[in-house]
Amino acid sequence: MQVTETLVEGLKHEFQISVPASDLDAKADVKLVELKDKVKLNGFRPGKVPVSHLKKVYGRSVMAETIDQTIRDTNTQIFTERGFRLATEPKISMPTEAKEVEDILSGKSDLTYTVSIEVVPAIALADFKSFTVEKPVVEVTDADVDEAIKRIADQNRPYAAKPEDAKPEGAKAETGDRVTISFKGSIDGVPFEGGTGEGIQVVIGAGQFIPGFEEQLIGIAANETRTLKVSFPKNYASEKLAGQAAEFETTATAIESPQDSVVDDEFAKTLGLESLDKLKEAARERLVAEFAGATRQKVKRMLLDRLDEAHRFEAPPSLVEEEFNLMWNSIKAEMESGGKTFADEGTTEEAAKEEYQKIADRRVRLGLVLSEIGEKNKITVTDDEVSRAVIERARQMPGREKEVWDYYRSNANALAQLRAPIYEDKVVDFILELANVTEKKVTREDLYKDDDAEKSAA
Repeated sequence: MQVTETLVEGLKHEFQISVPASDLDAKADVKLVELKDKVKLNGFRPGKVPVSHLKKVYGRSVMAETIDQTIRDTNTQIFTERGFRLATEPKISMPTEAKEVEDILSGKSDLTYTVSIEVVPAIALADFKSFTVEKPVVEVTDADVDEAIKRIADQNRPYAAKPEDAKPEGAKAETGDRVTISFKGSIDGVPFEGGTGEGIQVVIGAGQFIPGFEEQLIGIAANETRTLKVSFPKNYASEKLAGQAAEFETTATAIESPQDSVVDDEFAKTLGLESLDKLKEAARERLVAEFAGATRQKVKRMLLDRLDEAHRFEAPPSLVEEEFNLMWNSIKAEMESGGKTFADEGTTEEAAKEEYQKIADRRVRLGLVLSEIGEKNKITVTDDEVSRAVIERARQMPGREKEVWDYYRSNANALAQLRAPIYEDKVVDFILELANVTEKKVTREDLYKDDDAEKSAA
């Protein structure tokens, strides 16, 4: 066997391999001998079929199988000897002309092929003990608890029939009011499935219905009928309705206005808690968990930024391109569904592409770094950890627990996607144990400042 490296260009390598026909023939003969005891041919007793006859019957298929196995074994040998870690699957170029292929399969010609690969570069890991990470710490105050309870009270406020106006038509609905409606929807005059409703309660301004629906209820009176004209969003869940203009013949049967909630023991009991003090305890625990989650994300971002700075190397171009395409296709689809342009975002398509190329490069490099850290330090994700994650997902969808469980248990890709963030978090925890982590007390506003800025820019 002869191996010649014909290309070295960054992380890309190409080899030309030549395997003598005699080597292939010898390997094929071994396979044919093994085949003697497995095949039954008319006129021969089991195990007594001459190899020469087997070669006439199965020669081409056995040689094809031999070639395939030889290519796999040879490639593995080449990559192992050179210490290559492949970034993508190798690309193999074989002879394509009929005569060349026939000569190889019949054992008359040597096998010559080309294999092109892209490798993962050697990654020199930083000294994580030199990392300094500042962990923001937020204390939950009584004011935070009171504000949380006020939000709960607003979400659970009672409604009462709106007082009749002096006008003959009665009370009119305003933003914030709850209107009970019945409606029949149609597209081009034809009713559509799921387009009718009876006794549906709508809080005007809550954004529960498709855009434009709630606003057209402003000023409606009880027992009044209106035709509401709206369009379903382009990214609507139902493909049949997405982007379609529709009309809803809508009748209001009741108009109610929000009432002030009295936050006391009785209010707490309506939420399933014993007293107002228990409600405050629950609100405080929830805030502690919320702040802890926000702190974790902030620390993780800081650590990833530090890893990015400390590990500068060329990322495999094909992996960066794959990551970029995933992001870019998602961004384009999102913008199209929202009817937005790059000009609306204050940029151009070229500038946006350049920015997302940088993000894709960073993601690939960080993924390789985290993988290298995990591999060198034998960090793994157990099946029990994945199962707990599946159970947690199932709990988030009450009534569909079995459906969620079955989905993950029968979908290897979904399980892999679930395993990835667990692995990443375990590697992050490993680094944090080595790093110098200091705590800094900050306000709630400071904790969420970067997140708010990102949302404003989005």
